[in-house]
Amino acid sequence: MNPDRIYFKNREVAAYRLLDVLPIDSMRLEDWTVISSSYGGFEIAKIIANALNSKYDMMFSGKIYAPNNEDCEIAVVTEHEEVLIHEELIKAFDISLDYVYSKSKQVYEESIVKTVNKFRHGEKIQEFENKNVLIVDEGINTGLTMMACIKTAINLKAKSISVATPILPTASIPTIESIADDLYFIKKLDHFVEIDFYYDSLEDVSFEDLEKIIKG
Repeated sequence: MNPDRIYFKNREVAAYRLLDVLPIDSMRLEDWTVISSSYGGFEIAKIIANALNSKYDMMFSGKIYAPNNEDCEIAVVTEHEEVLIHEELIKAFDISLDYVYSKSKQVYEESIVKTVNKFRHGEKIQEFENKNVLIVDEGINTGLTMMACIKTAINLKAKSISVATPILPTASIPTIESIADDLYFIKKLDHFVEIDFYYDSLEDVSFEDLEKIIKG
């Protein structure tokens, strides 16, 4: 077995392993809101929120890709219209900011708004002021989505912002730690492949699955 490869049986197992690295007892002394930064992290958010006796929610976002290349993620826009840009790729491919912001507006209006309407009856996440926020995900690839969510939480005046994820690239750690108060993880990898490479079972999560997780 490749020593750089780590297996989580599924998201539930990853969530409980995350609980082992989180300072749960001290965290319970304060009020927390647990936020998932992706559909795949929602089940993990629920498990951790239950352990903290806290609320949990989802921060919706959409990816913007390079022109004529749907494999190259160049930016992320969140439900509060926070846009996080991969500046190195923008420069490398000579992509204009006008293109990025135009696509961000399109993704926001055509996708995110509709999803938020279905999930929260049109209400955006906004109860972060003076609250401790823990943003979780099933793993981190480029870090763009997580950074966009962190910046959104900052703009919503969160009291503190922590991040928890089972696995992430070593290269993402300094960037996240530069703006988050705390970062918790199980495994960091210098040579990161894809998130699903490290799970035995990582099925796609749909919007309908979010509702099932809430009711489950």
